[in-house]
Amino acid sequence: MDLDLTEEQRLIRETAARLASDRLAPLAETLDRGDGREPFLANLKLLAENGFMGLNVAEAHGGSAAGTVAFALSVREFGRACAATGVTVSVTNMVGEVIQAVGSEDQKARHLPKLCDGSYPAGAFCLTEAGAGSDPSSMTTRAVMDGNEWVLNGAKLYISSADYAGVFVVWAVTDPEAPRGKRITCFLVEAGAPGMTIGSAEKKMGQTGSATNEVTFQDCRIPADAVMGTVNDGFRIAVTELTGGRIGVASLSLGIAEAAMDLAKAYVAEREQFGRAIADMQGVQWMIADRETELEAARLLTLQAAWLKETGRPFAKEASMAKLYATEAAQRATYTALQLHGGAGYMKDYPLERFARDARITTIYEGTSEIQRLIIARETLKPFR
Repeated sequence: MDLDLTEEQRLIRETAARLASDRLAPLAETLDRGDGREPFLANLKLLAENGFMGLNVAEAHGGSAAGTVAFALSVREFGRACAATGVTVSVTNMVGEVIQAVGSEDQKARHLPKLCDGSYPAGAFCLTEAGAGSDPSSMTTRAVMDGNEWVLNGAKLYISSADYAGVFVVWAVTDPEAPRGKRITCFLVEAGAPGMTIGSAEKKMGQTGSATNEVTFQDCRIPADAVMGTVNDGFRIAVTELTGGRIGVASLSLGIAEAAMDLAKAYVAEREQFGRAIADMQGVQWMIADRETELEAARLLTLQAAWLKETGRPFAKEASMAKLYATEAAQRATYTALQLHGGAGYMKDYPLERFARDARITTIYEGTSEIQRLIIARETLKPFR
């Protein structure tokens, strides 16, 4: 089995690492305090100009067409430096992929180049509602045809990048009498659409530099051709795109965990207690060995899922396995790194407490760990049903 990266993938990873180190990492602490919006948007523009906002979008639509493996490698590097930026890149790429997969030729021509070149700072994925999280089929946002327009009414919750997104992929019920999985339609809504309101940014535990907002639709009128794909086929689209998004979350959490453990390894090599470096103590070594093994397994699971997707093979189970394992391993790694720093890890002088907060959400968004286990079990048991 050949696990070597191609020359293009290595170059993309190196470019992502350089930009992450030079531009993202110096801003991460400022973003965590809730400041630095303008430099943050400037960094998003820079990443777009370097091809990172359309990594799996065709060149004909302004994308890099670099593939899912390159996407996973890039988001991992951005996660090491700034999780808030990394999640924005991940979601924007997901929005670009869904437009490319099911959008009309006009929708692709109008919106993909703007996502890829940074004219749109980000894209937003509007699925979750207050009563429809793990079960999006129970959403209540409605879209009703009136003349040659659709009228949207409802609210979406916890929408990443809504405050500065240029385009929104929105799901709404279009046939309330149909079964729950066959009554939802996917729409493309441009920023500033009359009747769409972006709420105040949520006050979050971590990844505070990435805006997360409620998006409300009140008699929001959008043209008939705003439909993405086929009417009432939106639930299938959502499930498909979330599967790919889980590779991004796995990559992001892996980057956060690696950054935390790198700090911990450097710290224990220098910190002395009882007359010797604590890195020489067996208990500390075992903690590091366990986390290193888990993160290597997470890397392999994530790259396997990315490779399967890139080569057109089924990857739903593998993406859920990568997301589940990498995000859970990130919880253990960030807390182990904090523990190895002792009291210093609890201080804001070190970024360990930020890494722990940033990693925490990864087991929740884009499908909780519990939902991933259900998917893995379902896919595993299919041949035996």
